[in-house]
Parts: sequence; structure tokens; C-alpha cells
Amino acid sequence: MSTKELRRYYDSTRNSDVRPDLSYAVSLIDSERVAIDCGCGAGSDIAFLRENNFTVYGFDVEEESIRLCNQRFKSDSKVSLFQSSFSDFTYPRASLVVADASLFFCPASEFTVVWHNISESLKSDNGIFCGSFLGPDDTMAGPDFNRDALWPDIMVLTEKEVREHLANYEILNWTEHKLSGETHEGKAHDWHIFSVVAKII
Repeated sequence: MSTKELRRYYDSTRNSDVRPDLSYAVSLIDSERVAIDCGCGAGSDIAFLRENNFTVYGFDVEEESIRLCNQRFKSDSKVSLFQSSFSDFTYPRASLVVADASLFFCPASEFTVVWHNISESLKSDNGIFCGSFLGPDDTMAGPDFNRDALWPDIMVLTEKEVREHLANYEILNWTEHKLSGETHEGKAHDWHIFSVVAKII
């Protein structure tokens, strides 16, 4: 995705409404409030987490994301930002890991290690994972989707595969989204997403 397209996307998501899953996940945290935002984008989730007294570690592979978030949170000492991939990021101890519409872009070959690192970061606080996984009926999973225009490695998981990865978690909320509509660019799109809130056991 070009820098121009990224900026357009970040402009459209900068002040996104807080998802019910994230509000629910935040309500469950009664330990020290430390969150990791995986794929932090324009920082809408970071803003919500800071409003709820979390120290936040945010990372994104895109330089433009980190530039925008550095501007947005430059006076906030409780926000730490890193340009990093899922596999290169060093996951600190956390009570909440947020990965909304970002794990899609973790290469499948790296996901087992990434998921292990996420789980390890949550273990000491019986932490909460709040995130989403791309299902096989999504337009992005299909053979006609131009991955080179967005991201060449898009990870697709079946419901069975997602639940297997969550074997060491208690699933607190599970929603399968299947709907059709348009992207922020006005392109037709079929969505198939598994949204999860789960507590590590």
C-alpha cells in the first residue's frame, strides 16, 4: 500500500468508534493496566486505552503509522511506540493484548512463534487477548484479491484453526462476522472475521 493510501486509511480510522469487544476486554482488567496494541495504525485504540488508564506499548510495521502516533501522543509518557513486525517485536508483560484486524498480516510461517510470544506476555497477569482473525470466506482470502496492492502475506484461518490456537485460553466472547459492503475506498468487499475476547488459562 502506498504512503498516500496509508494516509487516507489512517485519516479514516483515526477516530474510529470503540468496538464493543475492546470495551468489554477493558472492563475485565482488574490487575495492573498494561496493554500492547499490535498494529496500532492511527492510534484510535491507544487513545481509548489511555482514557482507561493503561500504559500502552504500540507497534506497527508501517513507518507512517508510527510517525502519526508519535505526533498524536508526543506528550504522553505512558505511550511507547515501535516500528516493528509481529515477529521482531519484544513483547513486554501485559494484562491486555489488542490485535484488531492486524494479525491478518502476520505471515502464517511466523504465527506459531508470534502467538507463543503473545501468550507468554499475558501469562503472569492472567491476561486478556482481544483481537480478530481472517476467515476463508473474506474477499482478502480469495484468489482474485490483489495482495500485492495491500500486503503479500495474508493469514487465513478456519474456525477450527482459531479455536486450536485458543486451546490455552478461556473464550469469553466469540463473534463470527459475515457481511458484505464497501471498503473505505468504496470497493465491494465480503467480510469474514472471527472476533475474540479470551483469557489465558
